[in-house]
Amino acid sequence: MFDLSVFEWIVLVIAAMLIGFSKAGVSSMGILVVTLFMILFPAKESVGILLPLLIVGDLFAVTYYRKNVVWKYLFSLVPSVLVGVLIGYYVLSYVTSDQLKPMIGILVLALIILHISRERLGEKFNQMLPEAKIFTMMMGALAGFATMIGNAAGGVMAIYFLVKGLPKKEFVGTGAWFFLFVNMIKVPFYISLGMINMESIMFNLWLIPMILIGAVIGVKVLQLMPQRLFQILVLVFAGIGAIRLLIG
Repeated sequence: MFDLSVFEWIVLVIAAMLIGFSKAGVSSMGILVVTLFMILFPAKESVGILLPLLIVGDLFAVTYYRKNVVWKYLFSLVPSVLVGVLIGYYVLSYVTSDQLKPMIGILVLALIILHISRERLGEKFNQMLPEAKIFTMMMGALAGFATMIGNAAGGVMAIYFLVKGLPKKEFVGTGAWFFLFVNMIKVPFYISLGMINMESIMFNLWLIPMILIGAVIGVKVLQLMPQRLFQILVLVFAGIGAIRLLIG
């Protein structure tokens, strides 16, 4: 599984740094990380390899943004998120890596469309979305399913927090606690499916320093970087990665 070329190692190191960078503020980069890992590894294995690395990034983020959390928006999601996680677990129990790739590809493309729709429509997009409990339930279930089958709930949660009108720091801080919560829940499920094991954990240890470096860079440099340019590049590369997953 880990017999990688020099070029693949370089891509992997960059992806690990992007995990930290995305957790520190540019959350849309998470889509790119998912697609990079699925290009480097078989689909199901990539999901298991990526999860512990995401948790490391989550721990950094909740530490840095520990005072910027709106708990009520998290608590209201919990029941439906758990339903989505269980559905995702059932799907992962029956699909192969070849079957999972197009599923994740379609999901990533859908999330990209959500991002673009948000940018294009602005407030109109928010007004189109219902404010009733059914909206929260649907978003929670979709986020739980997306994160379970492919660590790809970033776009879903971005839409949810946008509708709630969270300021920038609260947006990042609340999202950090959400992902730490759901990612920790997923660990026993992934272990039971054989997607996380001692071999993958030992492999993860080599990449942790890169995640921390990426997170520090994200915190220090984010305000100086044109975030819109980053988002455009991320969506472009994520789209290429998603299409690659679809065509195998």
